[in-house]
Amino acid sequence: MAQDQSYRVVYHDGDDGWLVGEVPELPGCLSQGRSLDELLDNLRDAVSACVAVRRELGLPDRVAIHEASVVVAA
Repeated sequence: MAQDQSYRVVYHDGDDGWLVGEVPELPGCLSQGRSLDELLDNLRDAVSACVAVRRELGLPDRVAIHEASVVVAA
């Protein structure tokens, strides 16, 4: 049996009252919801679909994420 996979989610408040979320390890994988629970449910479906398409295309299930910070003048 396949092992469950965990993906990091980043989300923010949209201008229209919706929460907007994306999965950085899956470029282009995003969704929205009226509540955090709804957003996460929608993202679960989106992640499943994105991984399936990546597999069909022969791509890895996820991409490596690298983080850095930049400083800008105020």
